[in-house]
Amino acid sequence: MKRILRTYRTMLVIRYFEEKVEALFTRGRIRGTAHSSAGQEAVAVGVCNALRRTDYVTSTHSGHGHFIARGGDPRRIMAELFGKRTGYSGGRGGSQLMADFRLGFLGANGITGAGIPLATGTALSARLRRTGRIAACFFGDGASNQGAFHEALNLAGIRRLPVVYVCENNQYAMSMPVSRAVAIENIADRAAAYGFPGVTVDGNDVIAVERVVAEACARARRLEGPTLVECKTYRLSGHSRGDPRTYRTAEEERFWRATDPIRRLKKQLVKQGKLDREEDRRLRREARAVVQEAVRFARSAPDPDPRLLEQGVFA
Repeated sequence: MKRILRTYRTMLVIRYFEEKVEALFTRGRIRGTAHSSAGQEAVAVGVCNALRRTDYVTSTHSGHGHFIARGGDPRRIMAELFGKRTGYSGGRGGSQLMADFRLGFLGANGITGAGIPLATGTALSARLRRTGRIAACFFGDGASNQGAFHEALNLAGIRRLPVVYVCENNQYAMSMPVSRAVAIENIADRAAAYGFPGVTVDGNDVIAVERVVAEACARARRLEGPTLVECKTYRLSGHSRGDPRTYRTAEEERFWRATDPIRRLKKQLVKQGKLDREEDRRLRREARAVVQEAVRFARSAPDPDPRLLEQGVFA
């Protein structure tokens, strides 16, 4: 399969996965909490396409898309959401606490902005050990107002660390619009205060995201320091399953749905003669089958052993 078609297929898998998770929560099949990344697929896939398999990734509370884009197994992700033993955290962590060190995926995180210092420390380790690896760090626009953001970027700028900071500016931190939380037009402009470049890119254009992040990765590998990449996108769902989205207008949602990253990529591929109707149908069937198999796997998986309840618990 051509690389660009694999990109399209992965974006479809993420979208169908997130839609299925929302449906399962609504029906009470999954408990706890989950935060959808539907609408932000171009950021996850574009960034991960630009990385090497040996690089590192830190994620956020809405990390399913990042994990799948990085190569995570949708079956084990879904099993974790179902609280099953075969999940990435043995059914103990749930939506926000999954990792796979073999993939360099250092985990999602339920604390706003907590992945930023983790990625910075990882980049410092790589620099000191001269491994040639870099760290990519996903976080939202709300996290850019956390103290950890400023402290980490300051250190990265001073030490010229091999890290790419990826701000998924999806216009809202929970229900707070970015226009009321940030005094400048572009969050990427904050990078100048720490002595390294900031770049703003259309976060719904997967090709543009990959290109910008690839340039940032190349710069990091040349030991020229970090880059702050702001991807302007939009979450199509609410912040979490209990979010009625009353703070958003129907006109705003229609505007952003018209720039849906999957729809845009499909249009580009059709125009370039790389995708026809039958191929599109095939890829969509495959993506849906991946998600259906993930649900089947999760439902049939064993529950955790109650005798191991205290394993891995620290107080």
